Amino acid sequence: MTIKALIFDFDGLLVDTETTLLESWRWEWRRHGLELEPAGFFADHGGDANESRYVALAGAVGPAYDRESSHLLRTAHRARLNAALQPAPGITDWLDRAAGLGLRLAVASSSGSAHVSPLLDQVGLRDRFEVLATGDEVGTHKPDPGVYLLALDRLGLLAEEAVAFEDTAHGVTAARTAGLRCVAVPNPHADHRRFLAADLLLPSAVSMSLDAVLAELAA
Repeated sequence: MTIKALIFDFDGLLVDTETTLLESWRWEWRRHGLELEPAGFFADHGGDANESRYVALAGAVGPAYDRESSHLLRTAHRARLNAALQPAPGITDWLDRAAGLGLRLAVASSSGSAHVSPLLDQVGLRDRFEVLATGDEVGTHKPDPGVYLLALDRLGLLAEEAVAFEDTAHGVTAARTAGLRCVAVPNPHADHRRFLAADLLLPSAVSMSLDAVLAELAA
């Protein structure tokens, strides 16, 4: 069946917000004279996993820990880091070519719209996407396929008519469970060995043109 749309994850794929998240937490641990162990930092599911991170930091700091102040300072620091973000390498070229091919574009993210929409605006990508489907609109997060099913519903397309692009293994699982073919472009903190379910695994969006990606999927 002819591909009519491309559906992109947001965090770690369109822009590298995964690194700014990790760095904001490293900064907050160092503010308390501590070092964050990055192993196991990233969750195996979409959505907000910060509650357990605050619990871990509180346990490391002890009774003097002020959760409210910690949250305000960390999120302000992350906002400063996010202000410097640009589209991930190769992404704009893919989106340009998609427009040239007449392909429709959507975002399917486990993050909420209050996070996704402003950052898409900031990096100049919001107008590229016909459809946004976000985690605050579905009951469960990736690896549950709900947000992909929502994106397909808003596009009015069958899963066979679209291709998903993901940067995490649990995102690939969500896309494949929704019936989509999936191209994996792992973020800098993801283990490439965990992407066996992807139809195509790329080191970055620069490594293959969109035409070549679509031809590979059709082969």
